[in-house]
Amino acid sequence: MLDLFADSQPWQEPLAPGAVILRRFAFRAAPQLVQEIETVAHCSPFRQMITPGGYTMSVAMTNCGRLGWTTDSRGYLYSPVDPLTGLAWPDFPPSFLRLSQQAATAAGYADYQPDACLINRYVPGAKLSLHQDKDEPDLRAPIVSVSLGLPAVFQFGGLKRSDPLTRILLEHGDVVVWGGESRLFYHGIQPLKAGFHPMTADCRYNLTFRQAGKKE
Repeated sequence: MLDLFADSQPWQEPLAPGAVILRRFAFRAAPQLVQEIETVAHCSPFRQMITPGGYTMSVAMTNCGRLGWTTDSRGYLYSPVDPLTGLAWPDFPPSFLRLSQQAATAAGYADYQPDACLINRYVPGAKLSLHQDKDEPDLRAPIVSVSLGLPAVFQFGGLKRSDPLTRILLEHGDVVVWGGESRLFYHGIQPLKAGFHPMTADCRYNLTFRQAGKKE
């Protein structure tokens, strides 16, 4: 298990052209990040969204930032308003913005200005099917994905759903950044295995930062 090396310095592992794994990059910031997740969820609670096709997602979600990713009967969209509360999504906690920009810079993407953070909560058995992040108007900005809590198997493919998959174990504090040639690569999470993490108990959190609106 990679957690055996939790006290080591962060290191990088290339994943694909334009994509890199920043091992342990968020490890030291993790306690603050988990605390801020709880603060965000107090204002905009986690919920299992229903896809336009009527499928209830196994992953519970919420958002923070100027925009939030959500669904309705017409499809997937970014909205400045949480449809559950009728209020604006909570602002980015400073720790979120700082970490996402530092990770993007470390991966070779300077001047990163995310305005949306999708927060996923996985419990044992929850998964995220292969998909592309393509609802953003400007696909030049990368995706920054932070793993907290229980380990999960991340699948990273290619531009076609049928392309071969690379499977990588992501653990607490790991960050994956992808953009450039890999920006529209299919990816997903295999069903989470049961376990216990001292910071998140029986679940895994994932922070996915995106530039979802027009760059100011």
